[in-house]
Amino acid sequence: MSLLLSRLSKIALGKPASVRSSLVLILSNGFSSSALQTHPCRIMTARPCGEDLGKLMIMENATDCKVTLLEKKVPMELVYVDEIITVGSSHGWVASLKDDGILRLQDDLNPYASYTDPKRISLPPFVTLPRCQTQIVTNVAMSSSCPEDENCVVAVKFLGPQLSFCRPAQSNSEWTNIKIASPSFFSSDVMYSKKDDMFRISGSGGHLIGSWDPRTEDHNPKIQRLRFRNLPELPRAKRELLDSCCRSEHLVESRNTGETFLVKRYKKATTRDTVKMKTKGIMVFKLDEKGNAVYTEDIGDLCIFLSKSEPFCASSSRFPNCVDICDVDELAIASLTFDSINGVTRTNGAPYHIPPQIIV
Repeated sequence: MSLLLSRLSKIALGKPASVRSSLVLILSNGFSSSALQTHPCRIMTARPCGEDLGKLMIMENATDCKVTLLEKKVPMELVYVDEIITVGSSHGWVASLKDDGILRLQDDLNPYASYTDPKRISLPPFVTLPRCQTQIVTNVAMSSSCPEDENCVVAVKFLGPQLSFCRPAQSNSEWTNIKIASPSFFSSDVMYSKKDDMFRISGSGGHLIGSWDPRTEDHNPKIQRLRFRNLPELPRAKRELLDSCCRSEHLVESRNTGETFLVKRYKKATTRDTVKMKTKGIMVFKLDEKGNAVYTEDIGDLCIFLSKSEPFCASSSRFPNCVDICDVDELAIASLTFDSINGVTRTNGAPYHIPPQIIV
């Protein structure tokens, strides 16, 4: 405990008092005693402070309701609601895409990154494959926590058939572009599986998972077919409600337990004056190596974090066995234990979760 307090005091030096109290650090069970790990947090917005900058505002423990105003100044364009330029986030790095068509990775919105020297990495210009487009990005995923690592691979999934990989740290960095054949993957997100060391995409409906290895020249995916097991008997009203919703599938992997989950999220438009999409249902399936997708209402003390960031899991003493949702239209907590969803509809210009950050 004395070692932990000593490290906390050293990390806090040089930070404003309000920040020292807010950046709570914990020892992670998954790491040695030489590493500290932050709580996951949720980006809220930024308070304008002049020169197109704003002070970053976060929910420091993601599942808490307390908003913390930090002294970190960030470009307001990263949190604008009217003109969103960010297209995804992974490992605390937000990806922005402006009219010049250049994707930039930046750590401005990471509250645990430098306050005075933000990192901004420009990737090579996109190469658009025939009958594809590179203006609308579905999401971004990364194979490691820092794009400055030589072996880090950045994956960009576009709406439609194109999937592109890049190693930003290599001197001859360029895009490797893949044209996906199956339309079931066209509107889905990409995620990185540390367990399989591959990038994976869930097909529409969740019955197929495609896996790509960017290190090989074989662009054909490894296909896994899922068999859904232990499906619940839903009341007729609940079944009709879910049938009327828009559905999306999200693959997420727990680094601590090695488990892989498929989350089905059901959204429906509100009937108020301003139409917003609100979550009406969540179903979680645990996947095994044989392709079984077993419905579960128990993921232990894990909380699954769904936002425009690459999805992730983390242990949560405050909201275990839950799904934390941060989207452009809402903030919500779905409890698997109580089969309930509690949240608010609000417009979010930066709907991102920042996963736990390792501080050595």
